[in-house]
Formats: sequence, C-alpha cells, structure tokens
Amino acid sequence: MLKSKTFVKKTRSGGILKVVREHYLRDDITCGCHGCDECQQESPVLQMEPVLQSALCESPHYILPDTNVLLHQVDILEDPVIQNVILLQTVLQEVRSRSAPVYKRIRDMTNNPEKYFYTFTNEHHRETYIEQEQGENANDRNDRAIRTATQWYGKHLKKSANLKNLQVLLITNDRGNKEKAVQEGIVAFTCEEYIKSLIANPELVDRLACVSDEKNDIESGRIIFSEHLPLSKLQQGIKSGIYVQGTFRASRDNFLEATVWVHGDSAENKEILLQGLRHINRAMHEDVVAVELLQKDNWVAPSSVVLQDEGESDDIDSVEEKEKMLQASANKSVKPSGRVVVGIIKRNWRPYCGMLAKSHIKQSTRHLFTPADRRIPRIRIETRQSSTLEGQRIIVAIDGWPKNSRYPNGHFVKNLGAAGDKETETEVLLLEHDVPHQPFSQAVLSFLPKMPWAITPEDMRNRIDLRYLYVCSVDPPGCTDIDDALHCRELENGNLEVGVHIADVSHFIRPGNALDQEAANRGTTVYLCEKRIDMVPELLSSNLCSLRSDVDRLAFSCIWELNRNAEIINTKFTKSVINSKASLTYAEAQMRIDSPNMNDEITKSLRQLNKLAKILKKRRIDNG
Repeated sequence: MLKSKTFVKKTRSGGILKVVREHYLRDDITCGCHGCDECQQESPVLQMEPVLQSALCESPHYILPDTNVLLHQVDILEDPVIQNVILLQTVLQEVRSRSAPVYKRIRDMTNNPEKYFYTFTNEHHRETYIEQEQGENANDRNDRAIRTATQWYGKHLKKSANLKNLQVLLITNDRGNKEKAVQEGIVAFTCEEYIKSLIANPELVDRLACVSDEKNDIESGRIIFSEHLPLSKLQQGIKSGIYVQGTFRASRDNFLEATVWVHGDSAENKEILLQGLRHINRAMHEDVVAVELLQKDNWVAPSSVVLQDEGESDDIDSVEEKEKMLQASANKSVKPSGRVVVGIIKRNWRPYCGMLAKSHIKQSTRHLFTPADRRIPRIRIETRQSSTLEGQRIIVAIDGWPKNSRYPNGHFVKNLGAAGDKETETEVLLLEHDVPHQPFSQAVLSFLPKMPWAITPEDMRNRIDLRYLYVCSVDPPGCTDIDDALHCRELENGNLEVGVHIADVSHFIRPGNALDQEAANRGTTVYLCEKRIDMVPELLSSNLCSLRSDVDRLAFSCIWELNRNAEIINTKFTKSVINSKASLTYAEAQMRIDSPNMNDEITKSLRQLNKLAKILKKRRIDNG
C-alpha cells in the first residue's frame, strides 16, 4: 500500500517546486515473537516465555519503552537482566536525532543476541502507521503512534494460542502519555514503578536516572545559582557580542577557580578567568559555555592557594569564606574575568570513575561520590548498597544539577572492583582517558576471514612473488604483531636492493564496514605494562597481518635500488607476497651483525642495512 503527500514550496530564486513524498505500508512486517502463529518469520527474536518477574504484572510480559526512557534510562536497559524489549521505529528515530551516543548504545544492544531486543518498524506497518492530525504537534503524534503500536501488539499476541497470556507493558515517564494509555486500556507504568517492582533484582533501583531536577532538589530552599538562559537568547547574545562562547576548563588544584578558552581566532581575550562558585554556575570541565565578561574594574587575579572540595557540608557560607581566602592570596596581575551566569551551550557529561564517600548519617541512602578526576565536582547519588560499595571503584553518571544544590545529582552505574587492585585501576585508567577497550562485537568479528586461510590464485593476480627473498623482521622481545620486515641484497651491477615490506591490512579490512569503523574508532593499538588493547581483532593483528617467520603473508613493498653511497637510483612500490625467514629481537640482530662466525644470507642482509643506516645518519648530521 502506498501513501503519498504532495505539497509545494517556494525556492530561493522565486520559483515554485512541487514535492511528492511517498510512504509505503506493508502487511509482511513480523512481530518478532517466538511461537507466533500469525507471522511468517524466519528468525524471531523475542522469547516465548520471558523470565522477568514483576510485582505489578504477574503474567509473562515484554516491555515497550518510549523515547524518554531510552534517552535517560539507557544504563538500566544495558543491564543483562533486562531482556525481551520491543523498540519501535518511531522511538529509535527520535533517539537518533536527539543523542547519537545513546543511539549507538541501543544499536549495540539490539545486535546482542543475549538481550532479545527486537526493532519493530511500526511506521511502515499497515495497522500501526498513523497520520498526524490537524493541530497535533510532532511529539503528541509520536506518543499516539507508540500507544497504537502497543495496542496492536496486545491484540496480535492474543491471536496465537501459545502467546495469549503474554502482555506488552508500555514504560513511559511522560505523565500525560501514561494517563492516555491507561484510558485506552493499555498497561502502562513509569520506569521507576516498573524497576522497583522487579522481585529478583532490587539492585537495579540504584541505576535509575533522576530525570526531574525539582524532585531531586535538596531540602534547603536557598537558591545558590542563577538560572541559565535558554539557548536562543545565548545565541543572540553571542552574535551581538554581549556574551563570549568558549570551552570551560576546571582547575585541578582549586575547585573555586576555572578558565574559559574562547572560540574564534579574532577573540581579543583568548583566556577568561572565572573565580567563585556562583560565577562558575554549574559548568563542568569541557562544557561549551557562554560567558559574560566583567568590567575591567572587577577583573581578578589567579590565586596561588590550593583548595580542594572536602564535601563536608552543603553550607554555602563555608564556600564564601574560602572565596575570600582566594582574593587575599591572589597574584598582583589581573586577568580578563567573567561569569558563566548566562548559560551552558553544550554539556560534556560522561560516566565518571571514582569512589563513594559514605554519609555519616546511619541508614541514609544519599551519599557523595568523589570522581578520580579532580576537575569534576562531587556528585550526589542515592544507593542502598553503600556498605558494599565502600572502598570500591565505581562508575556514576550525572542526571542534572539543580540551582539550589552545591553538587549535581547522579546515579550509580557499575562497580569496577576494589580500589588498589591492578585490574580495577587499569580499567579506571582506560575509562577516564576514553580508550575504547571493550571486546570486539559480533558485527565486527563477522568480517574476519574464515579459517584456515590460505593465499589463493586470485590474491596473486596483482601481486609479485617475493617469497624467494631473505626477508627478516627485527622487533622487541615477545612481539606478536609484526607489521614490517626488511631485506637487503647485492645486485649483479654492484648496487644494493633494499626492501621494506608492510603487512597488507587493507586486503582483510574493506572500507566502511564494521571492522573498518571499529579500527578507525580505536585509532591505534594501546600498550600498557602487562596488557595490550588491539586496534583490530587478534586473528589479524597477531596472525594474518603479522609478518611472522616461515609463513606466507600478503604485504605492500617499497623496493629501492641504491648505490654504495646510499643514493637512490630506482624506486618501486608494489603489492607482494613474502615469506619472512627470521623473526629476530634487537639483541639477536645485533649478535648476528657482530658475530664473525655467521655469514648466512640473513646476517649479510643485516650487515648491509647497518652500513647503509650509518651512512644515512652521518649525512643527516652533516646536513644539520
């Protein structure tokens, strides 16, 4: 079935353009449920008997979250316990437009076969697609589409004898959407209600994100910070020159001091100093902020005092005393100063590693979290596992920062392990420096060559065979990812042939596929003291793309013809096949060069290369 819309619009040149948009509706889109008698499906995703037990719903059920739940409660959804989730096309499209990182995490979950996450294309299903009504905004239309799809699932499952006891629960934090759903006969709960109802998994409550700032404001009604301006006013102010845009950089040594690096080459003051809690106004390290520059009479100088936030109290008076201490210890030279009172243009929040500072109040569930990065303020979290988490490295995510709280609100995400443990501290190091180190996904591994692998006649079609050459590699002891090898031999005309052979990784990784994208994201192999984080899977890095000895390997070769003075006569670049005759360590290579009793082809090659290296080094030094 085809639905089409036709409308006209005026072009810049004054012409009229007719636009026709076609929307195809289908009858063959399946529900994704095992045991469904209605759908003709080859590989259903959702289990016939879901295992989650909820006190709110005694019967087996699937859950169907709306957009806000996916955006704000993704840490909950990533937990292995949460399975059998229906993700609507409407919801995924909204998430994709609002948060690319969250969308990627959701796509990773749908690619995990152990999660049983099913994507239902409701926008192209004949019975679940709806038109936007007159006077209805896009958000209300999408909420109605979600409710329509939920209702369809409820009726559809009842048609199958195996699934008639199954229910589909709508999980939404939108009060209006929930009320309308209940009126339409849909079983709907907020995310908090549903997670608290899970009988066997009470620990999931700690991972709930605190979405509403008003709900999580501290008991004190005193306003500490001024309101941030909306983005539209910030943009107008920046355009007119009232405000300045820049990147906020918190100080490691003083929690009451920060700088803003101003964007743009023409900016007069490249660095603006911020001093005091109210002037910083809830900005966090690496946020993009709008700064109002103070009058020159009010400019201040950087302080030489070291101030760390002890987090002992919410009393703002103690902070004001420390601010006075800053002014007393300031240097004489003032700097351009400002305040981030106006607003935050782009938040740079991420999950933070650190430790729990347990509350001194017995039975309290509200505690402070101290990040490992001293530039990040403490974070207030609620957890019932404080006794278990004390002395552990944990991950916490920020949910919001109310204007009457000294600290942002957040929620517990993950326990990494005991503080001081080598594996735990390594994990913290990698996470804090944003080094991708998760295992390669099945989507990435699917692009690896099947084993056993061998060079085929087709591989040889555009390559030259250099397996007869005495090629060798020289690397540190224990090296398994050998990416380059060398050879040197004397030609009949008395000149020398030198070859550098690089592993041909491009033969195994094609542009744009999941393996290529993952390698680009990682950028490099990361070496730690006792650990290596590969850029590509081990099958490539330590096997097929490693120029190990006595095995045929694909390479890209650069071959020079040099005279005895190391001057280049000819150069040739080519794809090749090599067979390294030796994988040497530095010590083994030096021993061969120095030994008077060794005169094999590999040793002769190394000696010639050593002579050429000395000539080239002397030439570089002579040339300055």
